[in-house]
Amino acid sequence: MATDIEKSLLIIVLDINPMQKLIKQVITQVLSSTIVFANAHLMQRSNNILAFMSCHDHGAEFLYPKDDMPGVRQYDGQYEKFSQLEHTVRKQIHKIVGEMPMKHSNETLISGALSMGLCYITRLEREKYAGEKINSRMIVITGSVDSATQYMHYMNIFFTAQKMGIILDVCSLEHELTLLQQGCDLTGGNYLKLPQNNGKPNIPGLLQYLMWIFLPDPAIRSKLVLPPPVKVDYRAACFCHQELIDTGYVCSVCLSIFCKIRPICTTCHTMFKFAVPLAHKPKKRKKAIDMVQ
Repeated sequence: MATDIEKSLLIIVLDINPMQKLIKQVITQVLSSTIVFANAHLMQRSNNILAFMSCHDHGAEFLYPKDDMPGVRQYDGQYEKFSQLEHTVRKQIHKIVGEMPMKHSNETLISGALSMGLCYITRLEREKYAGEKINSRMIVITGSVDSATQYMHYMNIFFTAQKMGIILDVCSLEHELTLLQQGCDLTGGNYLKLPQNNGKPNIPGLLQYLMWIFLPDPAIRSKLVLPPPVKVDYRAACFCHQELIDTGYVCSVCLSIFCKIRPICTTCHTMFKFAVPLAHKPKKRKKAIDMVQ
């Protein structure tokens, strides 16, 4: 009789977009804190699983695990698996940064990285042995601004993760991320924006927040004293100006959202027929007739 084996999968998505104001700290301090956080996850249980991803304005890529990972010897008394993780991640990030095109934009493809993470989780679920149970969750660490152009991609990812029972956590280094707040609330994850120190994000304290808020399993988070949840803004972004709106108009075919009435949907090119009220003919006024007696 097979015994149940419970595993915990953590997928880390690190934003390395060069257009971030904190890009130098992301490559140095944030990366070091994230690697320590990843090693702490592996150290909790011997059968824990980890995946490390990076994303930027041109795409997303898996950094760890890799099929061609070289063997790394023990260095300074460090566990071989930790050395291999750190060596592989740092090498891949420096390679990606060196091969990036010169032109960049403020929009980071976080939705693409989350989609790849969901596909990776689905593959592990199909390949698992009988009696295995994998508890999967993802965490996004980013310093970029929110992107309303990825609204539909985010919504598809959030509802898919909710259906699959996957928890999404978000750690924002500088900006308020409205759309990712919605994803955390829908999937039962934690959202945190780093506190400010003299007008600057508290990057040196990032590791403490990662270990305190995001390292514990979701099953025991309710027993911990965590920061109070933020009020989630559930406004949708219009497809015409990519701005959050309170009241809008929805296409009945593709469910695109617009802030103004449009005769043709710019997404699916459906033409709408508007009911025009019938024009009433004005009544003729009767001319006054003088009655001559």
